[in-house]
Amino acid sequence: MPLRLIVRGLLAGLIAGLLAGGFAYVFGEPHVDAAIAIEEAAAHAGGEVSHHEEELVSRGTQSGAGLFLATGLYGLALGGIFAIAYTLLRRRLRVASDARAALGLAAGTLLGFVVVPFLKYPANPPAVGDPATIDQRTIAYLAVVVLGLVAVWAGVLAARTQAAEWRRAVAGAGGFLVVVVVAYLLLPTFDEVPQTFPATLLWDFRISSLGTQVVLWSVLGLTFAGMLSTVRSRTGSPAAPASPAGADSLV
Repeated sequence: MPLRLIVRGLLAGLIAGLLAGGFAYVFGEPHVDAAIAIEEAAAHAGGEVSHHEEELVSRGTQSGAGLFLATGLYGLALGGIFAIAYTLLRRRLRVASDARAALGLAAGTLLGFVVVPFLKYPANPPAVGDPATIDQRTIAYLAVVVLGLVAVWAGVLAARTQAAEWRRAVAGAGGFLVVVVVAYLLLPTFDEVPQTFPATLLWDFRISSLGTQVVLWSVLGLTFAGMLSTVRSRTGSPAAPASPAGADSLV
């Protein structure tokens, strides 16, 4: 069954990646083109040669077939990793329904892997960012991704210390926020947006980037959960073995 789950995860990821690519194509690429135009105008004004003139792959290919190829492969990889994570964690999730467990795992991953890093280091379009700090920004981003996932894990552990529903919600949110706040305070801040760069374009690009990730993880979770429900309805058994009593703790 784990192999079948991984295959379903790969398929769900591929579907999610292609749909996310469609979202990025419609809502994101126009902002990328506008940002590239600003970058090229600034390069010409400064007497520099635009890097885009030397590209081996045309901009049209990058924003079309290249975009869908990239998001499809990205979704495929994430789908496989997601299925493996679900297989390893299913026994520890205190949810009777396989579909709800998959949706919960996808939601937690979206929160820790996408939202937390985005709020600290939102995506930047071309013409924004200092090339001299790219290594620092990469390391800081990877650190906040790890800490975002740790924050979700801390929230789950904190919630499980309480019995009442409202206390679980408060404890979970508290445990999550403590880790996030500490991470945000410790990690460096980068403010490298040129004063002349249009604020509306920057905002629209960042929202479309976030929207692409939300589409990807939402479709991945929903598709994978739907596949699990189909498997269970056909076989009459859960897609993963039920957890024995006392074995469902994350610690």
